[in-house]
Amino acid sequence: MKIYNNPPVKDWGKIAKRPVFETEVIEERVKPVLKKVKDYGDIALKEFTLNFDGVEIDSFEVTDSEKENAASLISDELKQSIDIARANIEKFHQSQRSHFEVIETTPGVKCWQKNIPIQKVGLYIPGGTAPLFSTVLMLAIPAVIAGCEEIILCSPPNKEGRIHPAIIYSASLVGVTRIFKVGGAQAIAALGYGTESIPKTYKIFGPGNQYVTAAKQLLSKDGIAIDLPAGPSEVLVVADKTTNIEFAAADLLSQAEHGVDSQVILLTNNMDVLYDIQSAMNKQLAVLPRKEIAEKAIANSKAIVFEDFKESVDFINEYAPEHLIISTKNFEEYSANIVNAGSVFLGYYTPESAGDYASGTNHTLPTNGYAKAFSGVNLDAFVKKVTFQQISKEGLKNIGEAIQVMAENESLHAHKNAVTLRLNDVK
Repeated sequence: MKIYNNPPVKDWGKIAKRPVFETEVIEERVKPVLKKVKDYGDIALKEFTLNFDGVEIDSFEVTDSEKENAASLISDELKQSIDIARANIEKFHQSQRSHFEVIETTPGVKCWQKNIPIQKVGLYIPGGTAPLFSTVLMLAIPAVIAGCEEIILCSPPNKEGRIHPAIIYSASLVGVTRIFKVGGAQAIAALGYGTESIPKTYKIFGPGNQYVTAAKQLLSKDGIAIDLPAGPSEVLVVADKTTNIEFAAADLLSQAEHGVDSQVILLTNNMDVLYDIQSAMNKQLAVLPRKEIAEKAIANSKAIVFEDFKESVDFINEYAPEHLIISTKNFEEYSANIVNAGSVFLGYYTPESAGDYASGTNHTLPTNGYAKAFSGVNLDAFVKKVTFQQISKEGLKNIGEAIQVMAENESLHAHKNAVTLRLNDVK
């Protein structure tokens, strides 16, 4: 980790920069994949699955027997853990239901808003070095609560042509409509354009590698909705003299092990604390199964000392982390001043891992500084807010003159006439 000691504001932009990847090169590799799937459908999917995943797939859809068999392939302990997570995620997202009322803005003018679920949503679930069955819960549960009619899930097959059983089990448990064995940019293309096997969906959700991320962003330029701009995982941990050193080290490593392109930031007001946490990270790292991945991520990461509280808060808001862990004595003072973060974890006993799995909050969050303008996935992500209005004769009389004057001053005379004709009718 590179160390910065009270860096001046002019250097913050450089420090806050995420690992740089050749975005244009990646997009140029992804574009032909999207086009081929759009043009050739399942034929293209089979070709890419053989080339990229090393397996021939005759039928992409997971069968009923595969769904039933998945339950027997995972432990009862895991099933119980998934049930606990499911219940908490359901409870938290149920609380996000909006209740709207009819507002009479002027006598005779009634306006209201209604939540209408997106009919068809596509969920992408990574299944490579870390099969993210937890993401199935995070995406499918709010989709079901919202009332989405079709929930289509894609996840890459292994060399035997199978999806991890925990992904299938979780998807079946929470109400995913159909599951398909296809991954990578080609899966995103299938969800966006549709193929003979995979239905076209109206909005695509889910994390993935750089190619999946590029595919989603390219599809968004083509008018297909995506959840949010999301890239490699990241965490910023705030520590002081009261912080448990081992806890902080584990929190940093928990994100570093996601992938070589992940970034972790340690922010503290004490240089000794910084060195102690680094030492603890090195010891914990030595025994991690994903040591090589975490080591490469740490090479892209930074440790920063800010002695001034306001500067530390300002830097956090400038960085806008995906995950923010405030493991300090004054965490409440920090949290009161945070305006840019995907998800915030407060106190000594609130690891980011809790939000990843079972506390109930959603772990699909904005990265790369997008937390300045984007929320993480929540119930609202699966619905459209449609407005309605009804105007009586009295209501049109009350606001008609204002509409006519405004329309005429914008030189939109047909707009004015639509009101004038009605006013003449109600005299």
